[in-house]
Amino acid sequence: MKIAVVGTGYVGLVTGTCFAETGNTVTCIDIDVNKVNKLKNGTITIYEPGLEQLFERNIKQERLFFTTNLAEGIKDAKVIFLALPTPPGEDGSADLKYILKVADDLGPLLEDYTVIVDKSTVPVGTAEKVHARIVKNAKVEFDVVSNPEFLREGVAVEDFMKPERVVIGTTSPKAKKIMETLYAPYVRQGNPLVFMDEKSAELTKYAANSFLAAKITFMNEIANLCELVGADVDAIRKGIGTDSRIGKRFLFPGIGYGGSCFPKDVQALAKSASDAKYDFKMLKAVMDVNQTQKTKLIARVKDYFKGNLKGKTICVWGLSFKPHTDDIREAPALYNIDEFLKAGAIVKVHDPESMNNVKQLYGDKLQYFESPYDAAENADAIFIATEWPEFRTPDFEKLNEKLKDKVIFDGRNVYELDVMKEQGYKYFSIGREVVNG
Repeated sequence: MKIAVVGTGYVGLVTGTCFAETGNTVTCIDIDVNKVNKLKNGTITIYEPGLEQLFERNIKQERLFFTTNLAEGIKDAKVIFLALPTPPGEDGSADLKYILKVADDLGPLLEDYTVIVDKSTVPVGTAEKVHARIVKNAKVEFDVVSNPEFLREGVAVEDFMKPERVVIGTTSPKAKKIMETLYAPYVRQGNPLVFMDEKSAELTKYAANSFLAAKITFMNEIANLCELVGADVDAIRKGIGTDSRIGKRFLFPGIGYGGSCFPKDVQALAKSASDAKYDFKMLKAVMDVNQTQKTKLIARVKDYFKGNLKGKTICVWGLSFKPHTDDIREAPALYNIDEFLKAGAIVKVHDPESMNNVKQLYGDKLQYFESPYDAAENADAIFIATEWPEFRTPDFEKLNEKLKDKVIFDGRNVYELDVMKEQGYKYFSIGREVVNG
């Protein structure tokens, strides 16, 4: 099938590459000339495990193409995916200007029946708005479908190639048949294609992410209570995670959630509820708790250094909002770095993938190191903001030689308390007892 994908960001590039992998001819379209030139020359523009191999193979097999020309890119395409940014506005609403601009441009370019697919995460009613924009100038029949993505950064290729489910919102039998054909190779093992109306599909994505954000937030609240009453959040997590009604995932406490999805989607769902005159109290609490949780450990850092961080060297391990990505959008690490800098600390940082992105934000305000051990050289403390696997079993003997003092503030509960006791560290984590070294 001939497919076009408008937008070559995270969702667009993964979507286009993975559709090409099953034999479709895919053209990805973007207005960023530099990005398109890089992609044409075989240089991948995002970090996502497993994507580069598929990207290179499908370019070589001439199934994956890139252009800045919308008319050229959509020519003869049976399905056009809109994978464009929907950044949050000041009021929390999703900004649809990029999607609606493309919708305006598409109308006069369509030459035959086409399925237009909203792949971006969009609020309820977006499919109707896109349809209204296209129909003003369209001379042929078309349908607008909602097909929200459920891609987790770090495992997005696996999520696309072997999805737990594919949600498709359409009331058109013709569009439904085309979408069934397109997704058939990805659900051969029996995972469902879930068909529903467009508005329900739009709301499903927000509901899923907001529920997971609420689950994380609940565990952070439990962790905060544990610290006050002397309980252990790890024990509680295991105790409730074995209940099949609750499940084991998204029960790990820490310094809050970040990224491109959870913060934006929770805000957008709350705004949609407000627009519908519904007071979604739970979502307000989720947002408030998460904002506070991000810098929860700062008070402990300041207490440890008797309120004076001026001239202290803090080594921050982990900058991305989660492991296995270079995405720093809404990353809790950045909120803590801002607090350290404000307090006059010297901040040395290490992350396996996202340091270039952080450097674009902070420039020479931070010191950057390719090795976690080099970053720890002469540091007064380590602050762990992202649970990269390489941080879990460090060479403590080597680390001990580097640090001024054996102090770790762990925002992700990376280490077992017994290990910290054996190593003689002063260790502060989330929802667990303090180890005094």
